[in-house]
Amino acid sequence: MSSPALEAFLARLYAEEAALARFLDDPDAVLAASGLDPAERAALGVIDRAGLVMAAHSFAAKRSGRAKPRPAGRVRRALATLFR
Repeated sequence: MSSPALEAFLARLYAEEAALARFLDDPDAVLAASGLDPAERAALGVIDRAGLVMAAHSFAAKRSGRAKPRPAGRVRRALATLFR
């Protein structure tokens, strides 16, 4: 299951810290407004959130050219929330 809309949605989560934070705060609301089809929304509803955060952080580190990435701001708080 891979559509251009799904790929664009994931790219936003990986690239936009605010979009990722909104998704982590209220995934149901974000998915309802996403325009994705029901199967895509269902798949994203059970996505590994810790893995999503780590991937987003990794991509951000690669974009910035840092050799050893460290969680920043909202990403760090999102990880702390997931691992309580």
